[in-house]
Amino acid sequence: MTMRFLRLCLAAAFLSLPLAAWSQDQAFTNRATELKERADAASATLVPLPENTAVKVLARAGAWTRVEAAGRPGFVRVFHLRFPATVEAAGSGSSNPFAAFGSLIGGSKSDAHANLATTGVRGLSKEDVKNANPDAEALKRMQSYRADKPAAERFAREGKLAAVKVADPDAGSTKGSAR
Repeated sequence: MTMRFLRLCLAAAFLSLPLAAWSQDQAFTNRATELKERADAASATLVPLPENTAVKVLARAGAWTRVEAAGRPGFVRVFHLRFPATVEAAGSGSSNPFAAFGSLIGGSKSDAHANLATTGVRGLSKEDVKNANPDAEALKRMQSYRADKPAAERFAREGKLAAVKVADPDAGSTKGSAR
């Protein structure tokens, strides 16, 4: 039996594991947030969640994630969560049951740890747009972060930031011309 055939057999066995095992990740709140009854900011708050609260991810959908926290199911904004993943290659004392598999298909033999986090939101659904409500208070808060030119220049001076000229990538090209 060739090593290539063995690798293919192991890969097939690995990929046939039940997908349910992968659907329930652990995540942590990356800021103080709230566990909501529904995937809606106006929904009732079930319980406040402090920063670094461990939650069990039940389902991911758009901007909200269904989780179990403090023994209760509910929803948390996906941007208020971090999804750590530890990548371990085969090595002595590795607690990862798949580490040996990784080295078998060409992975590294030294331990390497990396925290990975990815988040994706495709945009607003028709229902989100239909149910949208203007939030004047949020707009006021957002506008309070504006900085005028003198304030920005003062911030740059105090931070000892230097101006850097960046060439316009479209300079010299004619609009509408093929590149």
